[in-house]
Amino acid sequence: MRTLHVGLRVADLARSLAFYEAIGYGVVGSVPDTPIGHLTMLKLPDDEFVTLELVHDGKPVERGTDLSHLVVKVESMAGILDALASRGIEPVGPGQESEDGLKTAFAADPDGRRIELVQWPPGHADGMTAADWPDDGGDSDG
Repeated sequence: MRTLHVGLRVADLARSLAFYEAIGYGVVGSVPDTPIGHLTMLKLPDDEFVTLELVHDGKPVERGTDLSHLVVKVESMAGILDALASRGIEPVGPGQESEDGLKTAFAADPDGRRIELVQWPPGHADGMTAADWPDDGGDSDG
């Protein structure tokens, strides 16, 4: 089993596409007329499969407390922040850098959802593994 993708309701499809494309997502395909709205499937260049689905039904999007944030790995924090700034998108608050070189920053999509941008330090795996929690013996399953 594996997670396929996350579906996000968006109020303005064009604005949301512009935002997610600025981060680096590309459109894989879309299904315009479904019972839940217009679906647009996105993936990042290094992803093999769709990882994000934008759902547009023309209704307002109300921010709840059910989604904290999405996390996107970037190759260059400076590069992605420049790309966002060129489209008028500024980070939300100051970015952070740890002693080992991990860099993080947050941006908000057009519907106010926080997107965490992460640049791993050199030599880090492409994602999080048990090695990121050495204090618990690497067993995060309990």
